[in-house]
Amino acid sequence: MRLAVSSLGWGAGGLLLVAWAVWALNWAWWRPRRQERALRSQGLRGTPYRLLRGDLKEDARLLAEARSKPMPLSHRIIPRVAPLLHAAMSEFGRTSFTWFGPLPRVTITDPQSIRGILSNKSGHVGRSSASSLRRLLATGVLSYEGEKWAKHRRILNPAFHLEKLKRMLPAFSVCCSDLVSRREKLAGPEGSCELDVWPELQNFTGDVISRAAFGSSYEED
Repeated sequence: MRLAVSSLGWGAGGLLLVAWAVWALNWAWWRPRRQERALRSQGLRGTPYRLLRGDLKEDARLLAEARSKPMPLSHRIIPRVAPLLHAAMSEFGRTSFTWFGPLPRVTITDPQSIRGILSNKSGHVGRSSASSLRRLLATGVLSYEGEKWAKHRRILNPAFHLEKLKRMLPAFSVCCSDLVSRREKLAGPEGSCELDVWPELQNFTGDVISRAAFGSSYEED
């Protein structure tokens, strides 16, 4: 009897191990390869899939190379902040794909295609999956699907109507003027200074929201 129970336990453990191995192989190789074939069959070009790492290693190399050089004073920031996407678009076109590990990432720059994706009325374009903890702590229109997403979009749409945004332009202008004035004071007589931009942008964003929503500056609130 003990031998039969022991054999049954080993058999169940073996089946679980085989099932896990099949799942891992599908996640790491079969599914990415099917997705790559599907993307290429639709006319998209992109980087070839590499087992597990995808383009992560190449992304890290290009990012380190970009950050090792001084950034030119221009608005062409994509080669600096997203060198992998820049390289992929340069080689494969402005609609192309790269790999974040075993997950394909399609880059789309056509305005009409982007509008269709953001509208998402058909439900064919899903949201990226999130952990249970993330869904518990951060929910909203960016993570909702289907009818729930459509309902919240309808609630939000009036707030972003063009006429309402036009009435906010004076507040936006004041925020920009204050930001420029602070930068000029920091530059001083020399006309230049070293500045950590990230806190400045955080304060600027808070100021825009505060003035547009509550009619007072971020510092006052």
